[in-house]
Amino acid sequence: MAVQPSMETQAAPANSSPPKDGRSAEEKAVEDWLPINASRNAKWWYSAFHNVTAMVGAGVLGLPYAMSELGWGAGIAVLVLSWVITLYTLWQMVEMHEMVPGRRFDRYHELGQYAFGEKLGLWIVVPQQLVVEVGVNIVYMVTGGTSLKKFHDTVCEDCKRIKLTYFIMIFASVHFVLSQLPNFNSISGVSLAAAVMSLSYSTIAWGASVDKGKLENVDYSLRATTTPGKVFGFLGALGTVAFAYAGHNVVLEIQATIPSTPEKPSKKPMWRGVVVAYIVVAVCYFPVSLVGYWAFGNRVDSDILITLSRPKWLIALANMMVVIHVIGSYQIYAMPVFDMIETVLVKRLKFPPGLTLRLIARTVYVAFTMFIAITFPFFDGLLSFFGGFAFAPTTYFLPCIMWLAIYKPKRFSFSWFTNWICIVLGVLLMVLAPIGGLRNIILNAKTYKFYQ
Repeated sequence: MAVQPSMETQAAPANSSPPKDGRSAEEKAVEDWLPINASRNAKWWYSAFHNVTAMVGAGVLGLPYAMSELGWGAGIAVLVLSWVITLYTLWQMVEMHEMVPGRRFDRYHELGQYAFGEKLGLWIVVPQQLVVEVGVNIVYMVTGGTSLKKFHDTVCEDCKRIKLTYFIMIFASVHFVLSQLPNFNSISGVSLAAAVMSLSYSTIAWGASVDKGKLENVDYSLRATTTPGKVFGFLGALGTVAFAYAGHNVVLEIQATIPSTPEKPSKKPMWRGVVVAYIVVAVCYFPVSLVGYWAFGNRVDSDILITLSRPKWLIALANMMVVIHVIGSYQIYAMPVFDMIETVLVKRLKFPPGLTLRLIARTVYVAFTMFIAITFPFFDGLLSFFGGFAFAPTTYFLPCIMWLAIYKPKRFSFSWFTNWICIVLGVLLMVLAPIGGLRNIILNAKTYKFYQ
C-alpha cells in the first residue's frame, strides 16, 4: 500500500493539475485518471454540502437512543464536547492541507506520511481510514435497507412482509451504477440532494416527536436496569456519538477538489464550507437528540424513525429521505476507497487504467459491503463498535498528534494543552466505546438467524 504522495503546485490554474517535476506524460495521465486528483474546480459551497453529507447520516438517528444510555447530564455534555472537539480537529486538517508551500496533501494518508514518515505514516493512517470508510459503507447499507423496509411496511401495511436482506440488495443495486461516477465533483449533485435530505428528515424526526408529545409515564432513567448493563450501555452510547462525527476521514479529499493559488489558498473557501456544515450539524443533531429523548425517554428505539409511527405519510417520507441521503453518503465515503484500490491496481500492479478496471474493482467493492451488511445487520451495535474502534482515532485525536508532530507548539502552551486534552479524551473513547458496541452485537447475534 506504499502510495506516493500526490501534491500540486499552489500556483496551478484553477481547473487543471500541472505536471509534476520529473513526471512522464503517462504518469500524469494516471494521476489525472485517479478519483481524487481528477478535478479541482469546486466552490466553497461544495465543501459545505459534501461535509454535511459526510457528517449527518445514520448517526443522527441513533442519538436519542444514545441519550437513553447516557442520561440528560452526561448525554448533553458528550454531544457538546464532541461538537467542539471535532470542529477544532477539522480546522487543523484544513490548515494542514497545504502547510508546505507548493504542496497539497490531497489524501489523509499523505498527511500522515509527512507527519510520521513515508512507511510509518501509511501504517498508522491507512488501516484506520479504511476501517472507517468501509465500516461506514457497511452501516449505510444496513441503514438504507432498513429505511426502505420501513417505508414499504408503512405505506403498505397489508402487504406481505419482505426480508431485510432483499431491501439491502435493492439499496445496493443503486450503488452498482453510481459507483461508476469517476470523482468527487461528478457526485456533487447526489451529494447536494443528500445534504438537503439530511436536514429535512432530521427536522421531521424532532418535529414529529414534538407533535406526538411525551409518552405517558415517560421514564428518563437509564435504559439498562443492572449495573453491568448500564456500564456497557454507557460505553456503547459513546461510540454511537463518535460515529455521528465522522466527516474528517474524507475532508482532505474534499479539499483537494478546490483550486488553490498563493493569493487564494484552498483553506479559506474550505473553512467557510466547514463552518456552514457544522451549523447544519448542530441544527440536526441537538434537536433530534434532545427532543427525541424528551418524547420517548428510555423507550426510544435505536433508530428514532422506527419509534415514530404517525402520521404515516410523514414517517414514510422521512424514511425515503434517509434512503436518498445515505445513497449520497455511501458515495462520499466510497470515493477515497476507490482511489486507494485504483492507485494500487494501476501504480503497483500495473493494470491499465480504464473503464474495465473501474467497473470490476468498484462492483466488487459494492458487492463486498452488501454481503457484510446482509450478514450482520445490527444497526445500533455497528454504530457504537465502529464509532469507538476507528472513528475516535481519525476524528478526535489523530489530527492533534499530527499537529504536535509537525508544528511542535511550545510545551504547556495553550495549543499544547488543547491538543493533549483532545488526545486523552479520544484515546479513552477509542478504548472504551467498542466494548459496549461489541456486547450489543453479541447479544443481537444470540437471537439472530443469518439471512432472515
